[in-house]
Amino acid sequence: MKDFYIASASEQENKVITSSFVVASKQVKAKKTGEPYLALTLSDRTGQLEAKMWDNVADAMEGFEQDDFIKVKGLLNKYNGRFQITIHKLRRLEEQEVDPADYLPKCPRDIEELWRDLGAFVATLENPHLKALIEGFMSDPEIAPAYKTAPAAKTLHHAYIGGLLDHVMSLFRLCDLAARNYPQINRDLLLTGAFLHDIGKIHELSYGRSFAYTTRGQLLGHMVIELEMLHAKIAEIPGFPDELKTLLEHLIISHHGQYEFGSPKLPMFPEALMLHYLDDLDSKMESMRAHLEREAGYDDDWTGYNASLGRPLLNTRKFLAPKPAPESAPAPASNDGDAPTTAPLIPAEAAKK
Repeated sequence: MKDFYIASASEQENKVITSSFVVASKQVKAKKTGEPYLALTLSDRTGQLEAKMWDNVADAMEGFEQDDFIKVKGLLNKYNGRFQITIHKLRRLEEQEVDPADYLPKCPRDIEELWRDLGAFVATLENPHLKALIEGFMSDPEIAPAYKTAPAAKTLHHAYIGGLLDHVMSLFRLCDLAARNYPQINRDLLLTGAFLHDIGKIHELSYGRSFAYTTRGQLLGHMVIELEMLHAKIAEIPGFPDELKTLLEHLIISHHGQYEFGSPKLPMFPEALMLHYLDDLDSKMESMRAHLEREAGYDDDWTGYNASLGRPLLNTRKFLAPKPAPESAPAPASNDGDAPTTAPLIPAEAAKK
């Protein structure tokens, strides 16, 4: 097990640390002198950390690649308010030297409990076709384990092992509450859309050492993959209505909500519109939670810029916490004589002489 995790960086500030990481990104750049230096993003299960290697780079840069495990020794400090490591030396690690569980973030909740909760929601569905469809996916020996394991995204939200299931369960709870407030909503249709909307992520993303896109994911995207999966599973259910199939297809291809966000169609019926907004809400709230948690150890009330949300974030707990009272100015020394307690004022012209 690792001795140092990125989340504990504040405890080791300005110290030389030795620890292992997975290389999330690797770039060879040039100094002003033309000599190369390494710019890395290092990861473990608790977060990511920028790293630079300035010296002896030629000897090190060919010895490892992105997604390799490496052991580094370097100085941990802050630059522009963010922790980084200045690497003194590094080496590539072999598979037998690492425990993969140290490097990929995992769902903070119990996966099997989430899976049981999901099944309890599915048991409440009244439409026999939709209920059979979800149960068919959940009993599939290839799909079910992947559904429990896959992240919901590479970086934007729920980017951890089990993130897909965690996101869908959160979305199920939101859909259930919203359907109670809007009785015109077809709850069964909405929940089925929530179950299906990201199921293609199990094939779109790879998550062995770090989160990345598969070749199929890069070329097709999760929506196209989901349509294929939907059609294959519907073919196993006798008498599945064509109209219901069309509605599910629309829920899948419209859930991003806007053309500029990769949605082939805009949501065109109430359940599709609700799915889009609740999915967007849940993903953004998780993105905020994770970003605030990553920067909880910093002194500032404001976080750094969040690229996915396009803004920095205010940590309201820090902002509202009582602030220490400013130190009062020291009392002037007592003066028992006739000397003035302050220096005499000097006219400006006299001061120039």
